[in-house]
Amino acid sequence: MKIDPATLKKIKRFQSIKRGYYSLIAISLFIVLSLFAELFINSRALLVRYDGRYYFPTYGEMIPGRVFGFDYDYETNYRELQKRFREAPSDDWALMPLVPYNPYENDLRQDDYPPFPPSFTEKHFLGTDTIGRDILSRLLYGFRTAILFSLALLFATYGVGISLGCLMGYLGGRFDLVFQRVIEIWTNVPVLYVIIIISSILVPNAMILLLIMAFFGWTSITWIMRTATYKEKTREYVLALKALGASDARIIFKHILPNTLSIIVTFAPFALSSGIVALTSLDYLGFGLPAPTPSWGELLQQGWSNMDAWWIASAVISAMILTLLTVTFVGEAVREAFDPKLFTTYE
Repeated sequence: MKIDPATLKKIKRFQSIKRGYYSLIAISLFIVLSLFAELFINSRALLVRYDGRYYFPTYGEMIPGRVFGFDYDYETNYRELQKRFREAPSDDWALMPLVPYNPYENDLRQDDYPPFPPSFTEKHFLGTDTIGRDILSRLLYGFRTAILFSLALLFATYGVGISLGCLMGYLGGRFDLVFQRVIEIWTNVPVLYVIIIISSILVPNAMILLLIMAFFGWTSITWIMRTATYKEKTREYVLALKALGASDARIIFKHILPNTLSIIVTFAPFALSSGIVALTSLDYLGFGLPAPTPSWGELLQQGWSNMDAWWIASAVISAMILTLLTVTFVGEAVREAFDPKLFTTYE
């Protein structure tokens, strides 16, 4: 597919803004790492060789302990299996991930109580939380939950907001006036209270939270898209297209939407960071995802309640700062690269 020269110029300008460009690479690596987190942080082995056969437990079905010579039928404890292979010299072996704990697993010790501080010996590199779960595991899986939730929320709100805003700006008249009043009412609904009421009735899951936040979160991009469409509709090329007999659908999809793309793109990173903050805040208050879902907000609440366990709060705060900074830098760079006035703040 051939890229438009104007778009190519904007992409090159974005690449010239090093802080935003490297932040995009960093956040992309974080996302890829979280999507394949099971290969790096997981209680299941990556590969097991036993009695001449090879097993791939990570993405496969549960393998009971009896398969590897244990006397139980529930899932194999692969750390114990690796330890047994090392103590009894043989051709059998088990390859474990860098962090051999999953985000739901309680690593408890005799005569001691969690939270446990960071330990390279135990491979709890950032310590454990108050019930013995590995913090690094909870952080990475929590990031995957937050980023996927924020992306889904972004697509949902932008899909509704862009469509409705474009119609409001293009059609105008009564259609525009009616939805202006609807948006004014919608923006005054206290979303947090709605979530609290729903949480008191049923246990919210990711889909319910997504639907609630998308239901009330489309208004801001709608106003922006409406204004941009009004501006484009009055330009000479639109009048020429109408004179040539072009249909409304062709004018909107082939001309107006592509010419308002810069506005859509510049607000997307900031909407993404807002989604992460919103989910983390709800989890912190106890109205977000149900336990034991890995969550930054739940970790933050634990850190606040257990200030002596400094590693809990410091880990999640550092992760949030790093994530929000990289997303913000990407947003600022995108805004500058797509800005027609070509500001040079970051050069």
